Amino acid sequence: MLRISRHSPAPSRRTPPRTLAAAAALLSLAFTCAAAAEPRTADDTQSTAPRAPQVPAGVTAGVAVFDRQTGIFTEQLNASATFRSASVVKLLLALDFLWNRSPAGIPDADRARLDAMLRSSQDSAANHYWSAYGGPAIADRMITRLGLVDTAPPPAGYEGYWGYTAISARDTVRIYRHILETAPADVRDFIMQRLRQSTRCASDSFDQHFGVAAAFNRPWAVKQGWSAFSAKGTCGPGSGTSARTQAGSAAPATGAAGADLSRPALHTTGTVGTGDRSIVAVLTLHPDGTSYGKAYTDLGRLTRSLNVPGGTAPTGTWYGTWGSDVAVRNDPALGDNLLTRLPTGVEVLVGCQKKGQAVSVPPYTNDWWAYLPQYGGYVTNIYISHPDNQLPDVPLCTEQH
Repeated sequence: MLRISRHSPAPSRRTPPRTLAAAAALLSLAFTCAAAAEPRTADDTQSTAPRAPQVPAGVTAGVAVFDRQTGIFTEQLNASATFRSASVVKLLLALDFLWNRSPAGIPDADRARLDAMLRSSQDSAANHYWSAYGGPAIADRMITRLGLVDTAPPPAGYEGYWGYTAISARDTVRIYRHILETAPADVRDFIMQRLRQSTRCASDSFDQHFGVAAAFNRPWAVKQGWSAFSAKGTCGPGSGTSARTQAGSAAPATGAAGADLSRPALHTTGTVGTGDRSIVAVLTLHPDGTSYGKAYTDLGRLTRSLNVPGGTAPTGTWYGTWGSDVAVRNDPALGDNLLTRLPTGVEVLVGCQKKGQAVSVPPYTNDWWAYLPQYGGYVTNIYISHPDNQLPDVPLCTEQH
């Protein structure tokens, strides 16, 4: 069942002040240009001048993009700034467990846990490894092994909170470089295969195909992170749980290495292009109260502004949406065909549009549907933030989807 968050008294034509206001607000989101590039560090080889990443207003970001083909950074913005890792630390948990082990010889239970932790970001698997193998000692071991310079374990009193591990964009690049260039081949293949198979719906029902996964065509591999969003997950036919914040007493404002532990965090990390050409790390914090859909949109806009060698942008037009629990359906019709539900207010890539079943959300009626190639399904144009029933700059769907 479709739900909407607001109505307008406008009559039959879908050109309501509500939608116009939403579109205007969407278009008026301010962007700020990035500061100068980070200084080179000992193992950074060389760096090109950044192309001014577009950081949305109110967002705090740490960015690093490393081109493995040329050996240079194409983007560095606050690359040494520390953020709480959220689920990005699961890369370190997997590496620590596999440090002296071959993936071929691990027990089936661990294979299943690692698969769920890396593909669908399962928190219970992370809890298992953190508690079984020393908690903060895991971070300490990996800092030494990989030569991480900004990473730090959770602060005193919060040793059980793996998501409070401090990390930076440049350390994230180092982690991926170790996986790709130094780790044993079977460990590299085991981890990267699972990151390439990232599920759209995480284990907590949050849509995790934001940032790198939305900004670029495959091949890509991602490990994402999110924390402290009050909404519940909407990914998949059902709904899920609140965005992960490890249970316990309230966190202090800052943790180890000055990492912010309170504001909503959304991170996208991974590789892009043939042969994992570029390593991308974009770590972000958002103002208190930011919705998951807005953070998802802001992180997407920032990621799309980056110079990522080997990355190709998907075909289509980005549009905002409005309403909550907006359904993505297998066909342009209502019925038993629900694929997933969108995060509230998220921006989506529209590939084409076609007429289908007329949908009425009083006072609006519309029989046009937008096809979302990254979801493999349709949403009624009623919930696309544009005043016209038919989107003027989107082609008709000519193939069977």
